[in-house]
Amino acid sequence: MSDVSAIIGRACGEGRSKLLEHEALDLLEAGGIPNPPHALATTEEEAVRAAERVGYPVVLKVVSPDIVHKSDVGGVILGLKSPEAVEKGFRELMGSVKARAPYARVVGALVQWMVPQGLETIIGATRDEMFGGVVAFGLGGVFTEVLRDVSLRVAPLEEGDARAMIGETRASTLLNGFRGMSKRDVNALVSILIKFSKLIASEEEIAEADLNPVIVLEEGRGAYAADARFILKCR
Repeated sequence: MSDVSAIIGRACGEGRSKLLEHEALDLLEAGGIPNPPHALATTEEEAVRAAERVGYPVVLKVVSPDIVHKSDVGGVILGLKSPEAVEKGFRELMGSVKARAPYARVVGALVQWMVPQGLETIIGATRDEMFGGVVAFGLGGVFTEVLRDVSLRVAPLEEGDARAMIGETRASTLLNGFRGMSKRDVNALVSILIKFSKLIASEEEIAEADLNPVIVLEEGRGAYAADARFILKCR
């Protein structure tokens, strides 16, 4: 059994239809999809050790099967640059979540290296009864809802498919250095699209998935899936 199948199998075995945050990132890692170094912490001490390991600055995100919108309950803290900041941030995060979502089961906090600022894109997938896995690509961040500018293809993708998807969206203009902006690492983005599509094609238990955002850095610096969501249809 592959690491990907093991992660999905464990969640299904526990009766869950959604992967937890750290599981989703571990699944991406197992599928060869770049994502920020991360670790799950359950105490302040573990959070500090994790931050030292993944590298500063870090983001803290609450991990809970009962919380959908983390920011609404104070469950995300950005830009922590020292052990002291991580300790304080962990306490504040847990205190805020306990006060604003007392019903929530809290597994811990995800400690994640904070990706530098880049162009935010989104990659998603659904499973169609006729076509199987269908992959979507478009601009991320506020542009996702405003522009609704998305390209679709049936998984798995070849390189030409991935490049065509990107070229069909407004993201293409920004990726190629619009009005003096730096060109972005399109090759890294193409690689993520291909690997993600193969993951969707091979793992039929994945009913829906979103990588949002996929942050594309300057040319030669790569791209990272900074957040991921996987909905399962367990057999």
